[in-house]
Amino acid sequence: MQYEVTMEDATEYAFQNEYNGNKEPGIYVDIVTGAPLFSSKDKYESGSGWPSFTKPIDARIIDKPIDRSAGMTRVEVRSKLGDSHIGHVFYDGPNPTNLRYCMNSAAMKFIPKSEMEAAGYGDYLWLVD
Repeated sequence: MQYEVTMEDATEYAFQNEYNGNKEPGIYVDIVTGAPLFSSKDKYESGSGWPSFTKPIDARIIDKPIDRSAGMTRVEVRSKLGDSHIGHVFYDGPNPTNLRYCMNSAAMKFIPKSEMEAAGYGDYLWLVD
């Protein structure tokens, strides 16, 4: 599933993915490159069945090309470093950004706060405190 999502632009099934219901503090990183993508502080329950966030940790490490597949026009979220598909961003999210970064769990790895230092993400601890 990770390969299909990241390299073949697939989408995993709603409500049947690893991180949709995760409420633990930590960060979500790109499964391909390890780049930090999202903080648990910016995660919210969108009801969509996929992990949703109001903003990325650093918007400079993602690309947002237009995706016209599946008979609709959407804004795709891709890893700039790994050129891999992560999900889509929609304009129906909560304040303050009104954005919903709707991500595939299969494209990310969750690093719990308690393991961030040991995993090399200690500089990002402030994002989850």
